[in-house]
Amino acid sequence: MFLHSIHPPTESALESLLRFSRYGRRLLESEPDLRTDLIEHSHRPFAREEMLAFLSAICPEHTVDETSLHSALRKLRKRVILCLAARDLAGMADLTEVMVTMTNLAEVTIRFALAHHQNWMTHPNQFGSPIGEKSSTPQQLLVVAMGKLGGGELNVSSDVDLIFIYPEDGETNGRKSISNHDFFTRLGRKLIASLNDYTVDGYVFRVDMRLRPHGENSPLAISFAMLEDYFVTQGREWERHAWLKSRVIAGTATASVVLMEDITRPFVFRKYLDFEAYEAMRRLHAQLRKEVDRREMHDNIKLGPGGIREIEFITQVFQLIRGGRDADLCIRPTLTALHRLQQKQPIPAQTITELIEAYRFLRKLEHRLQYLDDQQTQNLPDNPEDQALIAAAMGYTDFAEFLQQLDIHRNHVARHFELIFAAPRKSPAHDILASLWQEQAGDRTQVEAATTQLTTLGFTEPEKISARIQQCYGSYFFQQLSPANQQKIKSLMPILVEAIAQFPPVEATLERMLQLLEHISQQAAYLALLLEHPQTLPRVTKLVSASQWASDYLGRHPILLDRLLTPRGLYQLPDWPALRQELTRQLNHVDSPKSNITEWQMDVLRHFQHAQVFQLLAIDLEGKLLLETLSDHLTELADLILDNVLYLAWMWLKKKHREQPVFAIIGYGKLGGKELGYASDLDIIFLYQDNHADAQEVYTKLGQSINTWLTSPTSAGVLYATDLRLRPNGASGLLASSIEAFTQYQHTQAWVWEHQALTRARFVTGDPHVGKLFEQTRKEILCQARDLAQLRQDILMMREKMLDAHPNPTTLFDIKHDRGGIIDVEFIVQYLVLGYAHQYPQLTGNIGNIALLKLASELGLIPAETAQQVWTGYREFRRVQHRLRLNAGPKLESSAASSEKSGNFARIEADDLSHARMAVLQLWEQVFGG
Repeated sequence: MFLHSIHPPTESALESLLRFSRYGRRLLESEPDLRTDLIEHSHRPFAREEMLAFLSAICPEHTVDETSLHSALRKLRKRVILCLAARDLAGMADLTEVMVTMTNLAEVTIRFALAHHQNWMTHPNQFGSPIGEKSSTPQQLLVVAMGKLGGGELNVSSDVDLIFIYPEDGETNGRKSISNHDFFTRLGRKLIASLNDYTVDGYVFRVDMRLRPHGENSPLAISFAMLEDYFVTQGREWERHAWLKSRVIAGTATASVVLMEDITRPFVFRKYLDFEAYEAMRRLHAQLRKEVDRREMHDNIKLGPGGIREIEFITQVFQLIRGGRDADLCIRPTLTALHRLQQKQPIPAQTITELIEAYRFLRKLEHRLQYLDDQQTQNLPDNPEDQALIAAAMGYTDFAEFLQQLDIHRNHVARHFELIFAAPRKSPAHDILASLWQEQAGDRTQVEAATTQLTTLGFTEPEKISARIQQCYGSYFFQQLSPANQQKIKSLMPILVEAIAQFPPVEATLERMLQLLEHISQQAAYLALLLEHPQTLPRVTKLVSASQWASDYLGRHPILLDRLLTPRGLYQLPDWPALRQELTRQLNHVDSPKSNITEWQMDVLRHFQHAQVFQLLAIDLEGKLLLETLSDHLTELADLILDNVLYLAWMWLKKKHREQPVFAIIGYGKLGGKELGYASDLDIIFLYQDNHADAQEVYTKLGQSINTWLTSPTSAGVLYATDLRLRPNGASGLLASSIEAFTQYQHTQAWVWEHQALTRARFVTGDPHVGKLFEQTRKEILCQARDLAQLRQDILMMREKMLDAHPNPTTLFDIKHDRGGIIDVEFIVQYLVLGYAHQYPQLTGNIGNIALLKLASELGLIPAETAQQVWTGYREFRRVQHRLRLNAGPKLESSAASSEKSGNFARIEADDLSHARMAVLQLWEQVFGG
């Protein structure tokens, strides 16, 4: 471990170095002055600043030449390696220090050499500066670090994987004008020579340029346009793994952002969940295993079974799957990524722990193998003398004891790798089912085979199931899919058939599942998810069979299928304080994209909202959630989203006159009354208190922006539909009103129905003072003394208008709109509030219709017995309405009522809930007198 000691065991460090590093021993023997330097440095890490100071001291900017530059770089390497090896072998440096120090050495030497060569080559008497043909601005070479250097985890005798990229083609402006491409190619060669060439002082780093597009057959330096075209047209799966660790270590910040955010990130990370990465990784690993076998590299701790590469593959596959939508995973270092995965638990925590321990052990061993002779090797030694040295350097008494521990780690890694990348298991019936429905529908043998197998699975009408699947294979949707996606669906079908057998009515369940497949089949990654995790399909089938709305929701947002991989957490109620912190962190993530940030934040909000709705839906369909509790959670979610949308809309507003807005979002209707359903609109208005001359313009634009954040469709969908018509003067009124104007309007111009709406209005988010002023106005209006006869007449007139607007031509009972239904209950409550709040101010509390009915009965305003029947009936109305809407879908229902069900209507047989309906009508007569 890294020790902070004032008097370090320098002799111990030297002894360890001389014992376990022949390279170190040779250096100290050939250059005795290095011993003094080592003793001075070994008590502390070799810092980046010290490296740069050393180079600057022996390479004055205006007098240095190429020979002295090369000498200085190599002398620095010797000092750094000696210091690092001594500290590491003596137990004074941990793995992080080793990797960081080597990474710093590479970055410092590369930048220092590049700066000098660029300065020499851009002299006006030479080539001059390369000028972009489009921007007409000077261009600079971007040096992209790949592999372990890109990840900031370089080993002690590593080569450096580099790629040279420049923004624009064009020509230089010096006396010897050449093309930008030629200039950067020459500059790249100079840089490579400074690092890679072996001189009397040795070398700095071996340079590997083979990771560039087309490898050794391509130009040494390429433009942004060339790289982007390559990614789009020819980029291969293994290159996504390679570019995952890419990092610009030299070049301008602006060009670096364009390269990494606009060109590289979309290539590496897909916007959707990329479960095809599993199969791609299997193919890549199979190629690696063949190469290991061919070269007999089983004792190679990097490439062999259970080695470093397998740990990297495991880590990267989860990054590639989810990194496109989870900025937490857009990171380069393997250890850091493993710790992130441990927090997110896509695989068991113990698995991650064992991978981390193995990675640390193997990297420590890798460094000790390389300290011996400064060779880039990961092979275990085969001679007894070196075996004994390695065992001792690792802290073991002999090589056999060391091998025992090494085998434990490698076995752990190999086992986890096989489990994670193993092809999914098939059920006993899978192969039989897979052979069905492959021939023409008229093939009698095929029909009989299908019938027999389906009967065995428990289907009572196998012919119908078989015919429907055959019809699916002949449909336009299936025929227009790519052959690969067609094959994926055929591979899924046996698993699907076995799953739907468990969830009757099977015909309806099958129909919904086929509809879902049709929705998600355009993106092969989601089909791959189901194939890679077949245990997920029964979970999907269970949800889909329980609710048509759930099926449609999954079809619109297939990314939610990922939530079913770990269903344990799916059935836990949301922890809103923790989720609030998590959403804030995601929206302001340090690894978020640096371009198109607004679109990215919109998607973060949408993914978050959809995930929470889906979680509540899963609990709801299990029958474990009261409707009132569900509405409370959905309202909490909407409040949280509105809070963040207000913050983001203000942050991105270009014109504003103050740091924080004096502005509030007011919720009406179901949002205001905390009775939101899954698909409820948000009824909102915008209020402010600000006397600045630009206030009206600024807050109107803020309101428009908030609405855009909520309603704009992105690749992730939408957040909420909104209704802004409850603002003063409705659709023709100002989008944002001052609190003063709002108060005056309510007192002097508002209709009775607008005062009715105030009974279910509340401050949602924004400036608390504006919210307090709104609540004061609301109470003032609700507590006004009113002529009860006139109030009754106004409300009855409004009720007639609503009946006319929602005619019911059927014999069914419309739970919401018909007489004796939900709206009648709401109107009764609103009348009681408006009519009696001046006597009983407690009626102004925004406590919901059921609680207000109870309060009114306690105050003696309505009969207690009838009130109880009404609030019980109201609760049942809402429950039935909720269930009907979850299963709205005429094609799937067999009841007589089904033809009238839709997202807008919830209608039942006239005799159903008749007791509750009569109670409402009785209370209506008692309140309104008929």
